[in-house]
Amino acid sequence: MRTEEELKGVTHLGEGRTAYPSDYDPSVLETFVNKHQDNEYAVHLECPEFTCLCPKTGQPDFATIKINYIPNVRMVESKSLKIYLFSFRNHGDFHEDSVNVIMKDLVALMDPKYLEVIGIFNTRGGISIYPFANYADEGHRELKRRRLLDFLEAQSGK
Repeated sequence: MRTEEELKGVTHLGEGRTAYPSDYDPSVLETFVNKHQDNEYAVHLECPEFTCLCPKTGQPDFATIKINYIPNVRMVESKSLKIYLFSFRNHGDFHEDSVNVIMKDLVALMDPKYLEVIGIFNTRGGISIYPFANYADEGHRELKRRRLLDFLEAQSGK
């Protein structure tokens, strides 16, 4: 069980009512300490209800956002991640921008060993867009390169 001290920065979880920001807000992201820093393991998070707005037309775009990471010292708290991703709902950005912003915000928040963000956006105007952005520390550079190449290869086979 985690101590009160370990849970000090986790404020969204367990609240009776969730306050959702009206626009993009990375300040809602929270972390907790990885108790298993001696293990190298992966975490997969998936948000099948991501929405943002086209920056030109204001039309909504819908996507599944997939996040995979190898934690270091800090880990993202999932409810704060949900609130953060929800903050894109009224935010206008291209698909590629949204995925890169999410990746950079999570890297700044956690300083993970490895992190990737994949956006699987619904088809609009006859074109599907699936942006992929990843980051790696010095010890995981080869993984970063391999995952990017694997992603490109998988997409070309569709």
